[in-house]
Amino acid sequence: MWNQLNNSLYQSFTFKNFSEAFAFLTRVALLAEQNNHHPTIKNTYNKVEIWLTTHDAGDIVTNKDKDLAAAIDKLLN
Repeated sequence: MWNQLNNSLYQSFTFKNFSEAFAFLTRVALLAEQNNHHPTIKNTYNKVEIWLTTHDAGDIVTNKDKDLAAAIDKLLN
C-alpha cells in the first residue's frame, strides 16, 4: 500500500533475498524509464523502498506518480 509522505508516494517492499529484490528493482527501473519518470529508490539486501514525486511539477504527487505506483503494483501480481 502506497502512503503519501512528505509530498511523495512511498512504499516498502520485502523479498525473500537480494536476488529477488534486485530483479524487482530492475523491472521498476524499466517501467520508470518507459514512463520518463525517475523515482528515488533504495535497496538494502531484501528490502526495496520507493519514493515517487513529480519533480517537474514542483516535487508534488501527481497522476504521473499514481500511474507509476499502479504499474509497479502490477509487477507483484
